[in-house]
Amino acid sequence: MMVNPRIDCLGCRLANNQEKSHVIFEDSFVTCLLDHKPFNEGQVLILPKTHIVEIDEFDTEHILAVMNAAKLMTKAVKTLFVPDGVTLSQNGGMFNELTHFHMHIVPRYKEECFGGFYTQIPQYTEKDDVLAATAQKMRRVIHHMSS
Repeated sequence: MMVNPRIDCLGCRLANNQEKSHVIFEDSFVTCLLDHKPFNEGQVLILPKTHIVEIDEFDTEHILAVMNAAKLMTKAVKTLFVPDGVTLSQNGGMFNELTHFHMHIVPRYKEECFGGFYTQIPQYTEKDDVLAATAQKMRRVIHHMSS
């Protein structure tokens, strides 16, 4: 059973366009936006529009929407950034700092250590104009992929 968005939840507000963010795709179930502290340019967060905290709370319709969005975002990241690989990540329990389910789609490059992704915390917040330009490029790629 899905719960309506909660105003006291940052993830709900982001997913429902009540907070400033750089949205690159959305449908009736999910919103995909750029991470403001990316490991690499093009890191995407996928958030359900309903308040869901843990993966085992999803119904079939909503989890399929997340996975379909993950597939689309991965294709867009591969097309635009040509990474050596893509990491999909989701943290639950005490490791979910947003207290709202979200999946990371991260472009990865061969010179990066895999463990570093889990042990390093990005030390900067990406500039708004850079995020806006990246979002515009990603929206254009997604539009071309779906036409």
